[in-house]
Amino acid sequence: MTVASSPSTPIQRTRVVIVGAGPAGLTVANILRAASVDCVLLETESREFIEQRPRAGFIEEWAVRALERRGLADRLLQYAQAHGECEFRFAGERHRFRYGELSGQHHFVYPQQLLVTDLVRAYADDAGGDVCFGVRDVELHAIDTDRPSVSYTDPETGERRRVDCDVIAGCDGARGVTRACLPPEHATVARYDYGVGWLALLAEAPPSSDCVVFGIHPRGFAAHMARSPQVTRYYLECPPDDDPENWPHERVWSELRARLSADGARPLAEGRLIEKRVLDMHSYVVEPMAYGRLYLAGDAAHLAAPIAAKGMNLALHDALLLGEALVAYCGKGDGSGLSGYSAACLPRVWQCQEFSHWLSEVLHGASSGDLFRAGSGAARLRRILGSRAAAAAFAELYIGKDIDL
Repeated sequence: MTVASSPSTPIQRTRVVIVGAGPAGLTVANILRAASVDCVLLETESREFIEQRPRAGFIEEWAVRALERRGLADRLLQYAQAHGECEFRFAGERHRFRYGELSGQHHFVYPQQLLVTDLVRAYADDAGGDVCFGVRDVELHAIDTDRPSVSYTDPETGERRRVDCDVIAGCDGARGVTRACLPPEHATVARYDYGVGWLALLAEAPPSSDCVVFGIHPRGFAAHMARSPQVTRYYLECPPDDDPENWPHERVWSELRARLSADGARPLAEGRLIEKRVLDMHSYVVEPMAYGRLYLAGDAAHLAAPIAAKGMNLALHDALLLGEALVAYCGKGDGSGLSGYSAACLPRVWQCQEFSHWLSEVLHGASSGDLFRAGSGAARLRRILGSRAAAAAFAELYIGKDIDL
């Protein structure tokens, strides 16, 4: 119920305010709603925008099963393709890597915007969850007390509103407001810059391979990743400050053909480029992932460069842990999950960061201009292709095995 402390500031009371309606925030919201814990979800973008925004597309099997157990994976399991192989192309040769056989698990190809659409529908439409899209000027207050709150500008009326709560879940990504609320004397931010950029491309073209393809080439890394039967994601290594306008249609496809060429490979199916943006390859980790009554999840707490497709999977890992901890706290007064939340998340965060860094040297060594890095990267690739023990270890890290949430 809304009451007003002054004519200009309506106040709402709830148990949990979730800032950000990405995979992390929506997963937390659905877990809370299923447990009958009152919560309010605030998102700065429109519903239409978040349901169409192209992002990650590979979900690890443990995450799919965790969503399935919570009734949140019906459409995913119906429409997603399961992948258990990838291919490295190097020096004109193709090297198939069957990580599904080695690990017993698969990736599910399901674009993030489709998962977001499913989670919004489950929370807002099916369960009647409280959500406000298009909010502006979000501010957090008194997060180091037992009476935190979040204020925002209502998109329809333009008036300021405030939501009082017990806990705030900061799930608003790398550019959101919640991470900035951690006092610098309380939190550290460890950052790593890879020194390269990736030109991220979406093409209206059917996939040219039945698996992910990593092209390791002296002219720069390239990748092919299916998104749907009609759309393919491509990446091209480029300078981190490059302008997408420097990459017209013909240059893009010429570089993709050169960097992904290999004996026996199918020709690339070309098509209209519907997205071109340059990603600066960097990562960061915030420690701890909590302060007072504020708990960060997903990119608000850590950013994993898309080198090993870990970002959305880490966000889901955070959200599942945070959601269950909030249910225990709000339902039973058990705060142990919240007090141990950051410590429970960070080992996996760092494991994924280390693996991404390791894989980056494999993918970017040949184009680094450094003979030592090129030789080391090639040695790493030969090891996982030639040793079953090394291949099995790589496969388990790549698929994120051994999680049960």
